[in-house]
Amino acid sequence: MAKSAPRLAILGAGPIGLEAGLYAKTLGWPFTIFERGRIGEHMLRWGHVRLFSPFGMNATLLGKQAIGKQKLGHEFPADDACVLGREHVAAYLNPLGELLKENLVGETQVLKISRQDLLKNDEPGDLKRARNPFRLLVRDKQRERIETADVVLDCTGVYAQHRWAGAGGMPAPGELSAETHIAYQLEDILGERKGHYANRTILVVGAGFSAATTVCNLAEISLEHQTTWVIWVARTSQTTPLRRFANDPLKERDRFASRANSLATRTDDNVEYSPATVVDAIEYLGQDKGFKVTLRSPLKTRVVEVDRIIANVGYSPDTNLYRELQVRECPASLASQKMADAVALAKVSDPLRMSGLGAEALRNPEPNFYILGAKSLGRNSNFLLRLGFEQIRDAFALMAGNPNLDLYAGKK
Repeated sequence: MAKSAPRLAILGAGPIGLEAGLYAKTLGWPFTIFERGRIGEHMLRWGHVRLFSPFGMNATLLGKQAIGKQKLGHEFPADDACVLGREHVAAYLNPLGELLKENLVGETQVLKISRQDLLKNDEPGDLKRARNPFRLLVRDKQRERIETADVVLDCTGVYAQHRWAGAGGMPAPGELSAETHIAYQLEDILGERKGHYANRTILVVGAGFSAATTVCNLAEISLEHQTTWVIWVARTSQTTPLRRFANDPLKERDRFASRANSLATRTDDNVEYSPATVVDAIEYLGQDKGFKVTLRSPLKTRVVEVDRIIANVGYSPDTNLYRELQVRECPASLASQKMADAVALAKVSDPLRMSGLGAEALRNPEPNFYILGAKSLGRNSNFLLRLGFEQIRDAFALMAGNPNLDLYAGKK
């Protein structure tokens, strides 16, 4: 008698969760996708931002063919087009969600995961744990309930859990009480939030592409609203905050890096860049009164008064979700240890070259539990969707016990 297909619980209806659902549907495996918000929720939150990677890297042939069969005449962006986040959701994720709607449970959050009748410390590292199904505590609008599954794919991402602006990565004194008044995600500065930032003094904290995007957009509105002023601080000591890659094939990424580095090294465009600077304290002064912020660098400590704070300081995985499972975490990145080891072994700093990490990197001591997508790298932001597609392929090959299974290449 043939072995029955496992029942999958897929957490998150973002790009990776939906693609994993399509993979399961194509194989004829039973699955449920749990999504606490909208399809592509995290991508919609920064939907006004243009992706650095072109559409052809962010969609699969499997997905496009499935959508094409469901929606005759559906038009996709050109493979070389860098679209806005919301455009990607509209062109690709929403049609995928429509295709998978019978297996998609919306407005439902998975709160905790455990093994039925087993504690975290029972049978450590033993494959016998797989005999007991996963128990998922889920909450919808009406109630909490238990769902069960043989396999769990955690595709929840990291965007919902911001990190902190304070020195050493923890909240600065005063930051916790001021949290609701600080922007930690990518604001629509050129659109609906323009009035909130125009003709204001804004402190931007961070040295990555999110902070660079914010600073570039603020500099743009300062051309029209000339009393807009940006104080940009980063803990890194480089005078140019963003690394550029020679002959970068991601032109949109290189454009932002070039523009941001130029803003950091010039004295015009109403941007003041302070490297090697950390936030020591934040005092919220009240509605429409702004903040008093203590900034510390090797040479001095100063206090600045600003109207707004945008802390683009990165995101962190929600590991509490699987605290009762046996997951060995990297102490530095909070990724699973095997994934962190594979990334370290790859020795690449450009996410464009991050590929081929292998199926073994997905294994955890907890059998049949896989972390896919941006969350798989923990606090490491070097993630592109095409790596997530590779992870889906590798995870299903592991589940099927068939290393040659590759639906993206047409191999069953």
